[in-house]
Amino acid sequence: MFMGEYEHTIDSKNRIIVPAKFREDLGDSFIVTKGLDNCLFVYPMEEWKIIEKKMRSLPFNRADARAFSRFFFSGASEVDVDKQGRVLIPANLRKYARLEKEVVIIGVSSRVEIWSKEVWEDYNENTGAEFENIAEKLDDLSIPYKEDYPLQ
Repeated sequence: MFMGEYEHTIDSKNRIIVPAKFREDLGDSFIVTKGLDNCLFVYPMEEWKIIEKKMRSLPFNRADARAFSRFFFSGASEVDVDKQGRVLIPANLRKYARLEKEVVIIGVSSRVEIWSKEVWEDYNENTGAEFENIAEKLDDLSIPYKEDYPLQ
């Protein structure tokens, strides 16, 4: 499982260091693609295969399914980690996510996301203020509290 938040910079050759905590689960190569909210989604190969299979099952006769598949797969790129733990992010993906110098790399359960630091801070500020309201709308989400699990 991926979790945590790490700040890095893009070097002069447009490479980003992948946090050591993520490298083991991502492997030597993985998929980077356009994500939602102007970030990049990063998937280990095994997770990518699951997503690809799910996307294949979408009805191709629906315009929204075709549009999403085109967006998602046209931006996908397999990247390799070098010996220093860096990956080269393709120009089209850097442009899409507005990655210039400072980036934030976050773990989101089964994937990693790469954000422009500026975009992440704006998103965090706007979404953070609504966190409790969002949580209330997610009926299926129940985060257990310490009191729910008494010490034995």
